[in-house]
Amino acid sequence: MSAVAEPDLGYSRTEMMIAASARGLEGATNCFVGVGLPNIVCNLAQRTVALDLQLVYESGVFGAKPERLPLSIGDPTLATGATAITSMFELFAFYLQAGLIDVAFLGGAQIDRFGNLNTTVIGPYDAPKVRLPGSGGACEIAIHARHILVIMRQAERSFVDRLDFRTSPGHSGDPAHDAARGWHGTGPTSVVTDLGTYGFDDATGEMTLITLHPGMTLDDVRANMGWEPKVSPDLGETPAPTPEELRLIREELDPRGVYAK
Repeated sequence: MSAVAEPDLGYSRTEMMIAASARGLEGATNCFVGVGLPNIVCNLAQRTVALDLQLVYESGVFGAKPERLPLSIGDPTLATGATAITSMFELFAFYLQAGLIDVAFLGGAQIDRFGNLNTTVIGPYDAPKVRLPGSGGACEIAIHARHILVIMRQAERSFVDRLDFRTSPGHSGDPAHDAARGWHGTGPTSVVTDLGTYGFDDATGEMTLITLHPGMTLDDVRANMGWEPKVSPDLGETPAPTPEELRLIREELDPRGVYAK
């Protein structure tokens, strides 16, 4: 990884990621969410751009309104104000696999230029350098959620030209092939990192840099990925977090700075 200097802009790079990701949920009605940063993102969106957003957790909770940030997907706080609490089987079979999930967050140890994700191993599968948690529900989420948002910090070791293992499928590089797969989902929609935001080219399925975060440069991006990035001809700058977004993150969602600093 090539180190990128932390710009003194009055907010952290993580807060920039949270704000940019939350804006991507504008208009969404439900979101499959995990713990950590995606959870803060969804709670911020509920307070700003997606007031009717319903949070869906892998453990079987739909419409959760947790009183505090959950420590895991099995945290009892998720039951607070929930619309429904079901078994994990029912949630996957009757919500996710039925194509009823609008948006889902995924992340991984590695991502390639087509949005394929690795959460299984680093190195050879039979003799890995690091064995990761595996898929869990990530592969099914990648296939069945209508839109996939990825949030992860950018580094050369994680943005790789070739995955060590493909856990969750993204785009194949052949749009005709992808359209014929018969999945509810259409592959990754956007990627937000601590350097910028990316979409995916309709013609090739390739990750495309859309905006750079304030203080970041194309050289920073190139130094922290394993391929030459495709860049939008309309490359812009990501709007900085607003004072209200920062207040919500710092005072209501993560007052101890566990995730956002």
